[in-house]
Amino acid sequence: MNPPAWKRTLPWLALLAVALAAAWLRYGLVESSAIGQLCSAGGPWWCQWRHWLVLGFLNDVYGIAALIATALALLHRRAWTAWLAAALGAFALWLYCVESGALALLVGGLCLWRVAGQAGLASRGE
Repeated sequence: MNPPAWKRTLPWLALLAVALAAAWLRYGLVESSAIGQLCSAGGPWWCQWRHWLVLGFLNDVYGIAALIATALALLHRRAWTAWLAAALGAFALWLYCVESGALALLVGGLCLWRVAGQAGLASRGE
C-alpha cells in the first residue's frame, strides 16, 4: 500500500520551507542596507548572529556542510540523509555558495526521489 499523498509530499514541503527561510535570511537580514547600518553601529544582540551568518558564507561553511551531507546521502541511501543534503544545498545556494549548493541540492533531491520511489515499490511488494 502506498503512503498517503501528504506523507509523500511532506519532505518536499519541508525542503521548500528551508529554501524560503534561507531566502528570508539573505534578503531580509544580510542584504538589507538598513539592518547593515544598524549592525555596523553596534546594534541589538542579534547582530552578532548576522555577523556569524555572513562569516559562514564568506568561508564557504554552508557549501562544505552541504557537500558532506551529499556524501553521506550517497553512502547511506536513507531518506533523512538525502533530505539533509538537499536542504543544506538549498540553504547554501541562497547564501552565496552557488556551486556546492547547487550540486548538493541536485544530488540530494535525486537521492530523496529515488529513496521515496524505492519505498513506494517496497510497499507495493514489487
